Parts: sequence; structure tokens; C-alpha cells
Amino acid sequence: MNASVSLFDITGLVGVVLMLGAYAGASLGKLDPTRAPALVLNLAGASLILLSLARTFNLSASVMEGAWALIALVGLIRLALRRRP
Repeated sequence: MNASVSLFDITGLVGVVLMLGAYAGASLGKLDPTRAPALVLNLAGASLILLSLARTFNLSASVMEGAWALIALVGLIRLALRRRP
């Protein structure tokens, strides 16, 4: 078993922390999951996890994180379009 931690592993772990932070914030009523801060955390987290999967690909994890990132991105685009005059 290889005990070394790669940059890909660290990238993925940072992504997990961001996504769990967003989930915890929403669950505890500290973040509105439909607002930019939570959406940005989810988009960044899912993107970092996707990047980490480039080294050791996993189809189901990639589909999940890709969908998560896409949903967050659509939410951010909708927020941006609503703010336009």
C-alpha cells in the first residue's frame, strides 16, 4: 500500500472540505444553498474533486462531481441573470 499523498489527493481533499462546508452551512442554517456563497463552494469543491480524478479515473465519481458542478454553475448563472438591469 502506498502511503504517500499526492498533489491530486490534496486537491481532492480540499474539494471535499469545501463541499462539506457548504453542506454543513446549509444544514445549520448559516448558508442559503440557493445563494452565491454556497453555490461557489459547491462548484469549486466539485471541480477540485474532478481534477483529482484525472489521476485515478472513476466513472461514477466523475459523473457525480460533474453533475454537482454543473448544477452549481447553472445556479450561479441564474443568479447573475437575475441581477442584470
